[in-house]
Amino acid sequence: MSWQRQRERGSLGALRLMGWVITRLGYRAAWLLLYPITGYFLLSSPRQRRAARLFLGRALGREAGWRDLFRLFFTFSATLLDRVFLLDGQRRGFRIEVQGMEALDARIAAGRGCILLGAHIGSFDALRAVADAGCPVEVVALMHGDHAAISRDFFAQHAASRHTTVIPLGQPDAMLRAKECLDRGGLVGILADRAPAMPGRTGGMRVVHVPFLGRPAAFPEGPHILAGVLGAPVMLAYGVWTGPRRYQVRFEPFAERIVLDRRRRQEAIAEAAAAYALRIEAVARAYPYNWFNFHDFWEEMDAS
Repeated sequence: MSWQRQRERGSLGALRLMGWVITRLGYRAAWLLLYPITGYFLLSSPRQRRAARLFLGRALGREAGWRDLFRLFFTFSATLLDRVFLLDGQRRGFRIEVQGMEALDARIAAGRGCILLGAHIGSFDALRAVADAGCPVEVVALMHGDHAAISRDFFAQHAASRHTTVIPLGQPDAMLRAKECLDRGGLVGILADRAPAMPGRTGGMRVVHVPFLGRPAAFPEGPHILAGVLGAPVMLAYGVWTGPRRYQVRFEPFAERIVLDRRRRQEAIAEAAAAYALRIEAVARAYPYNWFNFHDFWEEMDAS
């Protein structure tokens, strides 16, 4: 079983437990459960723990201790708790601060649509909550369906959002549906920091190695190729957890268009991935405990 599937199963079990407690005892009781749940994840996930230690050591500029690891895993657990509420449309008590909305509004007003490049930083559901609250256009999220299948069984029972459409990548019509959304002036979101099916290495997924936190790391080519083919403006989007039911959502201009010239196509992809990695590195350093990409970015674990 791949580490992603193991983490999906663990997350699903935690979400079901939280959902049960929330239904009967409320948010505060579920919050108290985060401590043993975090301890369980931390002690029972040696590979993810080691990957987290490698990342935190680079992001913090020092060796990461158990307190750092617990804080990272606790933040992850807290976003899972909030996710139950956000997907159920229960946003009372949440405070979501939004920065960069003016830049996004300008692109929406131009009617060209916009591609939102995200990362496994903080909560995607905080971004979706912003879209549900007031985005005037259609929003499509492209996701790797295999990795989300287990969690979708749970979230399908809770999702109150009707504003965001999820399209599994790999479907024959995924690109066409994304283009149609952009043609209607909508938004297309995709996470660009992880290739699927990574038990430690990249397998058959096409990746490009670019600098990230001091060493070359593997990033998927696909999101940048997709952005180049679709030809729409590109922005970065992420929502970091800053405290109980507190999030900071940010939209940042990235490129008016990613141009994939046939004569230097691979160079253009590498340049786009490097620029993306540089921007994500800045966010990862600023919010290291919001980094939920629990895999070996630098392919050091298997080598050692």
